[in-house]
Amino acid sequence: MNFRLSDEQELLRKSVREFAETEMGPHVMEWDNAQHFPHELLPKLAELGLMGIQFPEQLGGAGMSAVDYCICIEELARVDPSLSLSVAAHNGLGAAHISKFGNDAQKQRFLVPLAQGKTLAAWGLTEPGSGSDAAAMRTTAVADADEFVLNGSKAFITHGTSAHTMVVMAVTDKARGPKGISAFIVERGAPGLLAGKKEDKLGMRASETAEVIFQNCRIPSANLIGELHQGFIQTLQVLDAGRIGIAALAVGLAQGALEASVAYTGQRKQFGRAISAFPAIAERLSAHASRVEAARLLTYRAAWLKDQGRGMTLESAMAKLYASEIAVRAAEDCVQMHGGYGFVKDYPAEKFFRDVKLLTIGEGTSEVQRLVIARQLLAA
Repeated sequence: MNFRLSDEQELLRKSVREFAETEMGPHVMEWDNAQHFPHELLPKLAELGLMGIQFPEQLGGAGMSAVDYCICIEELARVDPSLSLSVAAHNGLGAAHISKFGNDAQKQRFLVPLAQGKTLAAWGLTEPGSGSDAAAMRTTAVADADEFVLNGSKAFITHGTSAHTMVVMAVTDKARGPKGISAFIVERGAPGLLAGKKEDKLGMRASETAEVIFQNCRIPSANLIGELHQGFIQTLQVLDAGRIGIAALAVGLAQGALEASVAYTGQRKQFGRAISAFPAIAERLSAHASRVEAARLLTYRAAWLKDQGRGMTLESAMAKLYASEIAVRAAEDCVQMHGGYGFVKDYPAEKFFRDVKLLTIGEGTSEVQRLVIARQLLAA
C-alpha cells in the first residue's frame, strides 16, 4: 500500500476543501439554527461528482475509488459534518445498495439519476423497537399479484421526508428470522408511503432525519432488490462499506476541531503569551494530531481493501470505532481549550461538540463495532 496520495487525489482534496469553505462555510450556522437541509446546494455537489462518487461513469457517477470517497467525505466534514453526513448517507447507503445488488433495469431507472444528483436517496433499516438489533424489525412486505404491500415504520432515516428513492428492508418470511428479510425500492409518491415526525436533534441539524410510515404501501414486484429473503445479507455488506464513510466523516470532524483548537490557542493570550505555549495545551494538541492521523490511516486502509475487492469487515469496524471515539475527544477538548467561548455559537467548537456524538451511534454503535471486531478475531 502506497501511503502517499496521488497528484490527482491531492487536487481532489484541494477542490473539495475550497468548495466546502466557500459554498458551505458561510452558511453552516444558518442551516444549523433553522434545521435546514440545503437542497439548493445539491446541483453544485453534483457538478463536483459528489452525489455519485464511487459509481461508474456509465451509470452517471464520477468513477472514483473508495480512498477518493474518504477524501471527499473528510473534507466536507471538516467544515460541516451535517452536510457530509447527508452526502455519505446518499452515496454509501441508499444508492450503494442499488449499485451493489440491483439489476440492470433498476440501476438505469434509479441509480443513474441518484448518481447524477437529480434525485436523493434514503435507506430504511432502523425501526423504533429494533435499533442495533436490526433482525428484530417488524415492517412487513406481503406479495399480492404483481405487487408487494408494505406495512410498518422506520425511524431515524436520513432524508426520510425529502428522498426520491428509498431502499427499505422488510420481513417477507417471519419464520425464517434474519433470513426472511428482503430489500425493496420505494419511490416518493408511492400509495401508502407517509412522512412521519421530523426529529429535532442535538447535532447534525442540517441533515434531515425523520420517521417513515408504510400503510398498505404498494410497490411493483420489480422493485425487489436481488432475490427474495436476501435483504439482511445485503444489509450487512452495505454497512461494512458504509462504516468507512462514517469513519472518514469522523476524521474530518476531528481535523476541523483540531484546526479550530490550534487557531484559537495560538491567538488567545493569557499571562502575556499564547496559551498554546503552555505545556498542558501543547500536549493536548500534539496528542489529538497523532490520534487524527492514526484514525485517517485506519480509515484509508479499510478503503484500500475495498478498492482491492478484499474483505474489510474487521477493518471498517475498527476504523469506525476508533475514528468516531477520537473525534469525540477532539471535539470535547476543542470546547475546553476555547474556555467560555467554546460554549457559545460564535465559535465552531460548540457545533463540533454537538455534531460529533452521533458518530458513535449511527451505522452501528461503538458497542456493536466492538462486537463485530471480537467476532472477527474469534473466528480467525
